[in-house]
Amino acid sequence: MLSLTAAEKKILLASAREALVAAIFHDSQPRKVKHEVPAAASGLLYGLPCGVFVSLHTKNGALRGCIGSLIPDKPLYIMVRRMACAAAFEDPRFPPLTPGELDVCRIEISVLSPMEQCESPNAIEPGIHGVYLTYHGRSGVFLPQVPIEQGWSRVEYLDNLCLKAGVPPKSYKADDARLWTFTACVFGEEF
Repeated sequence: MLSLTAAEKKILLASAREALVAAIFHDSQPRKVKHEVPAAASGLLYGLPCGVFVSLHTKNGALRGCIGSLIPDKPLYIMVRRMACAAAFEDPRFPPLTPGELDVCRIEISVLSPMEQCESPNAIEPGIHGVYLTYHGRSGVFLPQVPIEQGWSRVEYLDNLCLKAGVPPKSYKADDARLWTFTACVFGEEF
């Protein structure tokens, strides 16, 4: 399972917050991260491409936006900044984040391990494995923390994944369905 140091987590959270501030206040030059990157962290934060999701939550814990990428095309540090802004302004379930909400939203980052094809749905452990399903040109993904937050069993987790993908429950069992799993290092700001 992928792990990050406390210093790396702090740097990524600060960078996500700074990207949001720059975007909301339309700064043409994003502010530099105020934390120095430790030598041990620089390889992971700047060199390693990882899938990442950024979620925004209100003070009462309600979701305010969540966007991510399973397939990294940039180093982690850049992906975090990009996904923070996407969660704030591009999640179609929510209106764009306003300046008044900036100080009352909490950032949560999920850094993903590489995906592995899942041979048996019975191997999926809710709370440990995130899941990604493709079936008949449709797809859906849930982060590992979702079934715990929702109180779902493994079967409920997978059936809700099907619904999210827009296909009937139990579609994950079809011969032509493809199911992948991944783990995540999940961390966030404290209120």
